[in-house]
Amino acid sequence: MGRIVGAFGMSHVMFPPKGVEHQAEAVLQGMLHIRERVSALRPDRLVLIGPDHFNNFDLALQIPLAIATSDRLQTLGDGGVPVTTMNGDRAFAEDFARFAAHADYDLVQAEEVIPDHGMAFPKLVVDPSDAVQTVLLYVNSGMPLPPSPARCHRLGKILRQFIECARPKGERVIVIGLGGLSHWLRMPGEGQIAQDFDQDFLSTLEQGGAEEFARTHDCAQIVELAGNGGLELLSWLVAAGAAGATSGQRIFYEPVAPWITGMAAIELFPQYSYGAD
Repeated sequence: MGRIVGAFGMSHVMFPPKGVEHQAEAVLQGMLHIRERVSALRPDRLVLIGPDHFNNFDLALQIPLAIATSDRLQTLGDGGVPVTTMNGDRAFAEDFARFAAHADYDLVQAEEVIPDHGMAFPKLVVDPSDAVQTVLLYVNSGMPLPPSPARCHRLGKILRQFIECARPKGERVIVIGLGGLSHWLRMPGEGQIAQDFDQDFLSTLEQGGAEEFARTHDCAQIVELAGNGGLELLSWLVAAGAAGATSGQRIFYEPVAPWITGMAAIELFPQYSYGAD
């Protein structure tokens, strides 16, 4: 059986530091800390969980959940992120899609995804040399009907079951939920940062309350409290469900006003502690 050896939630973009140099440095150092943790945990696979920004899935093709099924992915090069390539894992992705189908999750298998900054930037941060095969699991929170928080958390549990029951013995997997936290984009309230909500959400994850949060919140509530961009925390809930997290530790939180976003990261501790191989 495989095992999840690490799990994280992390904002998936940075902007120019001018005027917010101290905050930008705190964000950068926090992200580099995740790079160090990923390296120390020696994963065989990375599963990056996050949204597409209407570059592969749009309102003409409203796909809430998808998985990239390519062994080689070339990134879009948007948002100031250079065009790069990354090693995917078709077999892992296709097998998980079949496994999830038995649990009533229909993951669209995307053959020709071109990852935008939401996946490409975090990949460069945590695995700049592309040493680890990477699976992209899309939770498209910008769709008119995004998956519910409870459904996202349960999808994480299904991913954990797949890794533990259907992957090779000893395979080490790290999952990272990407995006957020609070921000409003192209809607009334743009520029706000819901600091109280962000802090409460991080505290909830630190205390192992992801499942309760997922059960007691819906997407409309999250938009009201944290903006439409705040729905990206759905990806964090998938990661928390996969980790079976009973606790976590925030790495940073910076409400960066010029970036109109509550920037954050957390390490989620898997429910079981596996000794070193």
